[in-house]
Amino acid sequence: MVKNYWDSNIASQLEKGVEELVYRSNLIGSDRAVCNWGGGNTSMKTIEKDFRGRDIEVMWVKGSGSDLATMKAHNFTGLKLEDIRPLIDRDEMSDEDMVAYLSHCMIDSKHPRASIETLLHAFLPFKHVDHTHPDAIISICCADNGRQIAEEIFGNRYVWVPYIRPGFTLSKMIAEGVKNNPNAELVLMEKHGLVVWGETAEQSYNKTISVINEVEEYINGKIQPDSVFGGRKYQSLTDEEATSILGKVMPVIRGAVSDEKKMILTYDRGEDVLEFVNSENAAELSQVGAACPDHLVHTKRVPLYINWDPQTKDVDALKESIKVGIESFKEEYKAYFEQNKNEGDKMFEPAPRVILIPGLGMVNTGKDKKNSRVSGALYHRAIAVMKGSTTLGNFVSLNENESYNIEYWPLELYKLSLAPAEAEFSRKVAFVTGGAGGIGSETCRRFVSEGAHVVIADLNLEGAEKVAAEINEQYGDGRALAVKMDVTKEEDVQAAFAQTALTFGGVDIIVNNAGLATSSPIDETTLQEWNLNMNVLGTGYFLVAREAFKQMKQQGIGGNMVFIGSKNSVYAGKNAAAYSSVKAMETHLARCIAAEGGEYGIRVNSVLPDAVLQGSAIWGSSWREERAAAYGIHPDQLEEHYRKRTTLLVNIYPKDIAEAIAFFASSKSDKTTGCMLTVDGGVPAAFTR
Repeated sequence: MVKNYWDSNIASQLEKGVEELVYRSNLIGSDRAVCNWGGGNTSMKTIEKDFRGRDIEVMWVKGSGSDLATMKAHNFTGLKLEDIRPLIDRDEMSDEDMVAYLSHCMIDSKHPRASIETLLHAFLPFKHVDHTHPDAIISICCADNGRQIAEEIFGNRYVWVPYIRPGFTLSKMIAEGVKNNPNAELVLMEKHGLVVWGETAEQSYNKTISVINEVEEYINGKIQPDSVFGGRKYQSLTDEEATSILGKVMPVIRGAVSDEKKMILTYDRGEDVLEFVNSENAAELSQVGAACPDHLVHTKRVPLYINWDPQTKDVDALKESIKVGIESFKEEYKAYFEQNKNEGDKMFEPAPRVILIPGLGMVNTGKDKKNSRVSGALYHRAIAVMKGSTTLGNFVSLNENESYNIEYWPLELYKLSLAPAEAEFSRKVAFVTGGAGGIGSETCRRFVSEGAHVVIADLNLEGAEKVAAEINEQYGDGRALAVKMDVTKEEDVQAAFAQTALTFGGVDIIVNNAGLATSSPIDETTLQEWNLNMNVLGTGYFLVAREAFKQMKQQGIGGNMVFIGSKNSVYAGKNAAAYSSVKAMETHLARCIAAEGGEYGIRVNSVLPDAVLQGSAIWGSSWREERAAAYGIHPDQLEEHYRKRTTLLVNIYPKDIAEAIAFFASSKSDKTTGCMLTVDGGVPAAFTR
C-alpha cells in the first residue's frame, strides 16, 4: 500500500497558491510507485493580478522537462485560462498548433514551456488536478480485462478513456467523459495512468492515494506468490558470486553498447528484479512492450533478455550470449526505426537501455550514471505493473507503431533537448591514481568539469572520499567514486578495476599519477629506498596500466593512458638516482604500451612536470628538505629557486599539469601516442632531444 505523506502542519504554513502546488507535487513525486521519474503533471487554478492590475484566472501547470519530486515554483508555468478554455469547442488541433497557441497564453514568457498535457488540466472544471502513473493503476490499464476490473472496483465512479497519445484530442475526450458522468471521481487512461481532482490541494492528493490503495488492496488479494510470473525457473546467485561475474561481463556489455556512443552502466539486484528475471515467463513477458508511454524514451520499447542458466556459472558462455544478444537487439531496433520512421527522424543509439540476466539481475545503460539509473528505476515500475496485470489477466502494451510515435514524438524529445550539451569527456570514465593529491584531485575536477565520471584511487581513502564528496556535491551524485588502492599490491589494483566496472561499466582513461620521492647520494641510497621507488613508481604504474589495458581491450572501444613522469625522466637529478631512474623507466614503459596498444585504439602518452609544490603530499614530506639540502638552500626558498631556474620564470601548479593531462586524454590529441610533453616552465637541462 502506498503511504499518505500529507502533513497538515507543514501545509498550513505554506503561502496560498503555487507553494501549495509545489508541496503537493513533491509528495506525489517522492514515491515512484505513484509517479514515474520525470512523468505525471499537476495543476492548480488561482486568481492573479495581470500587468494592468486586473484579476485574471490563471492555471499553474508543471513545466515540461521537470520532475515532480524535485520541482520548485519556477518549474511551473502560469497560463491565462480565459484564452485556453475556448479551445474545447474546436474539433481538432495539431501538436504544433497547440504548443504555439499555449505560448501566447503564458503570463510570463520566462516560464518554461507548459506540460504536454496542459489542456487535460485546463478542460477539467476543478481547482486542483493531478495526473500520475501509479503501478497499481497502470496494472489495470495494461491488463486485457482492465475495464472489467475497474468496474468491479469503482462501479460508476470512474471514466475509462481508450489509449490515444496525449494532446488536444485526449484532453477533450477526458473532459467530455467526466462531464457525462456526474458520479465520476477519477479517470483511467488505458495503457497510461490516472487523473483525479479536488477543490483543495489536500483533497486532490488524498484522492490520488486513496484510489491507488483501493486498487492495491484488490490486486494484493489476488496475488499467489508461488505463481507470480509463472513461478521460478532459475535460482539467484549469491551477491558475492554475482558481483564477481558482473565485474567480468560489464566491460563486455559496455563495449558492445558503445559502438556508436559510449554508455555508462549500472546494475541492479533488487528483489523484484531477481524475482522477474528468474521467472518462467520473463523471457516472453519482457518482450510485450513498455508498461507506460513515459518509459519509452528511457527504456526503449523492450529490454534485452539474455538466455543464460546462472547455475552453470559459465562466464565465457554468458559473454558470448551478451555479444550476440546486443548485436541482434541493435539490428531489430534499426528495423523497428526504418519501419516506423517519419520524415526528419534521427535514430537514437540502437543499443538496449535495459538488459535482464537470470541469476544476476538487471544492467542499465545511459549517457551518464543518472540516465542509466533512470532507465533502471523505470523498469522497476514496469516489473511492478506486469506483476499486477498478470495477476488480473494478461499484460498488454502499446503496439509497435504507437510505441515508436511516443519514443520519437517531438514533444517528448523536447524534454531531452533541455539537458545540458555534452562536453569533451561526457560518457567517459577516468581512473586517476594518487587522486587525493594536488595533481590527482585537480585532474579529477578537470575531467568532471567536462562531463567525465571519475574513479579517485588513493592509498589515502579519507582524502579520496573528501575529493569525491566535493565533486558529487557540485556535479551530481554518482559522478565520482573513491577507492582505496595500494598500487604495489596486485590484488588491490585488480579489485579497484573490478569496482570500476561494477560502478560505471568500464574505463576509458587512466592517469598513472601515484607518487613518492626520495633523495640520497648514490652511496647512501639503501636497497629499501631503491625498492620503494621501484615498487611504487615502476611496479605500481605497470600494474595499473596492465589492468587498464585488459579492461580497455575487453571493451574494444579504445582507451587512453597518461603517465605522470617528471623532469627527472630525462634529466639526471643530483642525489636522486632511485627516483630519476624509475621515472625514466616510467616513460619508457608508457612508450612500450603505446606500441602494443595502437591496434586496439589505446593511446599512451606522458606528461613531465617539475616542482609542483602546491597541494603535493610529496613536497610536504622529507623530500622538500632533501632537495633543498641538495641545492644548499633553506626549504622555504625552494619554490623561488625552482621558479628562477625556469626559462619562463614561472611556478608550476597542479592545474597546469591537469590541463596537459586533459589534452592527451581528449580528442585534440587523437592521433598522438608514445609522446612526452614537458610542463616545467622550461628547464634547459631537461629539454627532450
